[in-house]
Amino acid sequence: MSTGDDLSRWGWGYADREPSEADRRELKSRVETMLGFPERPLLELPDDGAPTVPESRVEPPFHFCTTDPEVRARHTYGKGYPDLVRGFYGEYGPAPDAVARPERESDIPDLLLWASDERVAIVPYGGGTSVVGGVECRGAGYSGVVSLDTRELDEVLEVDHTSRAARVQAGATGPGLNAQLAEEGLQLRHYPQSYEFSTFGGWVATRAGGHFATRYTHIDDFVESVRAVTPAGVLETRRLPASGAGPDPNRFLLGSEGAFGVITEGWVRVQPRPRHRSRATVRFDDFWDGVEATRELVQARFSPANCRLLGPREAMLNELAADGSSLLLLGFESLDGPTVETMERALAVCADHGGEWDDPTHEGPDAGGAEANGPEGGGREEAQTSGESAGDDDRTGTEGEWRNSFFEAPYRFNTLVSIGVLVDTFETAVTWDRFPDLHEAVRERVGTAMREECGAGFLSCRFTHVYPDGPAPYYTLLAPADPGDEVEQWRAIKQAASDTLDEFDATTTHHHAVGRVHRDHYHREIPDGYLDALRSMKRTLDPEGIMNPGALL
Repeated sequence: MSTGDDLSRWGWGYADREPSEADRRELKSRVETMLGFPERPLLELPDDGAPTVPESRVEPPFHFCTTDPEVRARHTYGKGYPDLVRGFYGEYGPAPDAVARPERESDIPDLLLWASDERVAIVPYGGGTSVVGGVECRGAGYSGVVSLDTRELDEVLEVDHTSRAARVQAGATGPGLNAQLAEEGLQLRHYPQSYEFSTFGGWVATRAGGHFATRYTHIDDFVESVRAVTPAGVLETRRLPASGAGPDPNRFLLGSEGAFGVITEGWVRVQPRPRHRSRATVRFDDFWDGVEATRELVQARFSPANCRLLGPREAMLNELAADGSSLLLLGFESLDGPTVETMERALAVCADHGGEWDDPTHEGPDAGGAEANGPEGGGREEAQTSGESAGDDDRTGTEGEWRNSFFEAPYRFNTLVSIGVLVDTFETAVTWDRFPDLHEAVRERVGTAMREECGAGFLSCRFTHVYPDGPAPYYTLLAPADPGDEVEQWRAIKQAASDTLDEFDATTTHHHAVGRVHRDHYHREIPDGYLDALRSMKRTLDPEGIMNPGALL
């Protein structure tokens, strides 16, 4: 099991995938020509030398803790744009004083007791893929900060075939989890973009969104029960398919972001691999025709596994269409029977709104196509054959191009940082009636902020998830940054985006979590009385306030 030593210290993903000179020159040419940005610099890449971190203020008296500078540097940041920039420049001032890698759950209570007595902040850490400052803690007012890495706790402990459920430790990554479940002929069909590196505990703690565009949109939909170790003791919910007994305690731990304790395991609903799939890519000349078709599809309860609407700029950015059209990547999957008829009915709805498509692809035992089971290993390839990639166009190779773009996008962030391009994403959810006004306001205000801060900018949109009462639009922004001022420029643009979402009563985050970046806007979103109740629960479970201070609360 990897503890992260093979990953890039500063950027996304594996160290051997850091941008090459050819990658940088090619992308520099693209953003200058396709986006019209001014000439971008080729910044000097970080070296492999020892990182500079502050002297440790504490040394935990446990064998599973280390103060090694390299390990501390690797636990300093998540993978948001400001994290990548600061790592790129070797700025590791906020590094934790120590890193704990417990080998079993029983190691954790003593660590939390010691930390409470010594007033040391504890920051739970899974795959380190947070993009909202969820794992960064400067520890002001504390004796020190310890990053609690859960990745040694990475096993599937138990499988209940009768109920189709599995008991999973928090540190299991997506590939590791599905590889173990594959031995039982099962899988957890939850594929966030961070699938390769993020962990089950991180998914639960942040209410991560997965590949299903409808119905099973968040990890919430798979969770039966959760177990967490808090400074006040173990908190474990009862394993149940459903309950009407008061407020759901699982909902309290889902999205808790380590503010109350560290999630150590949980029971999740699992399933066999689907045997039947249908895919199609529908083209719309007008984005708003695509919006209406998407709304009608989801309100008709077709429940597609994939229903991603890419606006014209998003389609262009991913080199899927250059003619100004929007693309709807549509997919269905089933365990027990063909999905051909469902796809035909869905395409009829698209046709009513001017959609056009080439022949859909159908897969399954009797469809004459490939068996839709995916590789047994359950790694990146399995994620790419899931509904996330649904959307096939034999003429343009849309399906393969989209899925490759989806999983490769975070690596491109590394390259963009290295050529002085500000790049970020933000996502939300809003009701259908408010989406048109919100969308136009986002385009105007974020566009203005990028021009004021950077002189130019590019903004695209896609739907990642859709609900009967509203979409979850996901925006990608790029702008020419001033080297050395990137974080300040990003902060101003991010503020404009978050303020706009708040003004139109959209959520501050649909699936990227709250962390420290979204905290103030999250507090505006929820009722004051509920915020007071969360603070009261914090005092009950974490009397000394050591758990991930500053995140969520």
